[in-house]
Amino acid sequence: MVKICCIGAGYVGGPTMAVIALKCPKIEVVVVDIATPRITAWNSDHLPIYEPGLDEVVKECRGKNLFFSTDVEKHVSEADIVFVSVNTPTKTQGLGAGKAADLTYWESAARMIADVSKSDKIVVEKSTVPVKTAEAIERILTHNNKGINFTILSNPEFLAEGTAIKDLFNPDRVLIGGRETPHGQKAIESLRDVYAHWVPKDRIICTNLWSAELSKLAANAFLAQRISSVNAMSALCEATGADVSQVSHSIGTDSRIGPKFLSASVGFGGSCFQKDILNLVYICECNGLPEVANYWKQVVKVNDYQKSRFVNRVVSSMFNTVSTKKIAILGFAFKKDTGDTRETPAIDVCKGLLGDKAKLSIYDPQVTESQITKDLSMKKYDWDHPAHLQPPSPTSKKEVSFAFDAYEAVKDAHGVCILTEWDEFKNLDYQKVFDNMQKPAFIFDGRNVVDVKKLREIGFIVYSIGKPLDSWLKDMPAVA
Repeated sequence: MVKICCIGAGYVGGPTMAVIALKCPKIEVVVVDIATPRITAWNSDHLPIYEPGLDEVVKECRGKNLFFSTDVEKHVSEADIVFVSVNTPTKTQGLGAGKAADLTYWESAARMIADVSKSDKIVVEKSTVPVKTAEAIERILTHNNKGINFTILSNPEFLAEGTAIKDLFNPDRVLIGGRETPHGQKAIESLRDVYAHWVPKDRIICTNLWSAELSKLAANAFLAQRISSVNAMSALCEATGADVSQVSHSIGTDSRIGPKFLSASVGFGGSCFQKDILNLVYICECNGLPEVANYWKQVVKVNDYQKSRFVNRVVSSMFNTVSTKKIAILGFAFKKDTGDTRETPAIDVCKGLLGDKAKLSIYDPQVTESQITKDLSMKKYDWDHPAHLQPPSPTSKKEVSFAFDAYEAVKDAHGVCILTEWDEFKNLDYQKVFDNMQKPAFIFDGRNVVDVKKLREIGFIVYSIGKPLDSWLKDMPAVA
């Protein structure tokens, strides 16, 4: 029986290995992590991450050919294929701080693999890594190989949170990069055979190592660029009276452009987009390409601008101050159908409002009070380091309270900010919401989920990203 071991039981490692186990019943799959609470959760009825369909897949395979363990060295030693899915956070200090990827955890994993291995192994990069990381990993493994052959492959993930299981079941493509040598090609075939249990072979793309590594960064950069592009247009729409939804629909019908990732919003979030673009910027700078680096920097700048623009709209609309006013925050996750808050726009929006001394009442159906408290207390990029290296549990801010449902959050609020496109926010009884709010009652829709016309008929003053402005807002500045 082939044995696969995955180092890292996070958002990528857990779901990916669960689906491999389900689709390949003759392969033993073990997910290992040094974080005991995380492994305990994977072995319980309450998994450490929320992802539609994940529970069913894990419970179908767990204890049969899918296992979760803290005995890292034992299972790495026994494996034929080792996936490495550890954090590659943005460096916070030293060379490349604020842009470069910190490969500390990857290097530690590589040294451990070299130390404990007693047989030849295929080592697969599953984390998003800078181009040429495989070369560094190869050097570590080959200088510590004790006569053992290690072959490095790049197999980047292209999962979208909220649809990860669906994406794994029916991927657009599986990308495998390897050395153009007999050993490298044989390793590619071995990994391709795993995915071929359920993925059509024409969707399994094989490239050289560097193309696979760069393709992941490029894909995320292109997707983020589309969001920043439509968000830049949303600001122009507000200034001119155009409707960004109509503009997006119009350009999306062009077959050369297509309709996806053209929804204007308060900004993009998630664990990958900003981190990968900054990584790309750093790589461009290191390779003497400052003009290319500046091009990609602008994608992040527009995203930051969109968040600050939203906060400025809120403050300027409410008589230029939100001091001591209650603002309901509906949604904290960076997108619907996930509990993930990494780089969520809600963090910057909430911090901006708190900076103007607002009182926040926050509700999200999947994000815990402790997670929100932590997110509002952490410095940028701290979230991407392992839990034991993050700051200790912070105390709650007295200006922030947490609600059990949307109606509790909005009670006596002066304004409502919709920051995640959860379906339930589309279907709220907005007459009830209006009746329970202070007047004038403001709604700031950062996801374009509400029916603006109906809400204005109820009596709300509504700001919706990229939509023609409420008459109340037309003379208000978009930027402070």
